[in-house]
Amino acid sequence: QALRGEDLTVFGDGSQTRSFCYVDDQVEGIYRLLHSDYPYPVNIGNPDEITIKQFGEEIIKLTGTSQKLVYRELPVDDPKQRRPDITKARELLGWEPKVGREEGLRITYAYFKSLPDKEIEHKDFTYYNKR
Repeated sequence: QALRGEDLTVFGDGSQTRSFCYVDDQVEGIYRLLHSDYPYPVNIGNPDEITIKQFGEEIIKLTGTSQKLVYRELPVDDPKQRRPDITKARELLGWEPKVGREEGLRITYAYFKSLPDKEIEHKDFTYYNKR
């Protein structure tokens, strides 16, 4: 939506939180886990938490457009918070994310901005499966 200059869809009031991990960091964490002897689950992610509303505002600021946040009904099964505890990843794998959210967002935006318009898939956010 941001790449097309459209308003950004936010489900609920935007107070729910998420943590975003840059793909290079995610891959490195998974790689280290696969090459370890540890046979149990380990959270790989970025514990830097932000509200969806704040994240949308960061995207608008980054794109330099006059987009707005458009609020839609929150799906019934949408979690209020998502933030990984990466203690095991730090202790067992010596891993933690290196790329911060703002830097990762800038890199990701620049990459998608460099693609031809026809390669940017259009997603319809007017409907969300409510189960």
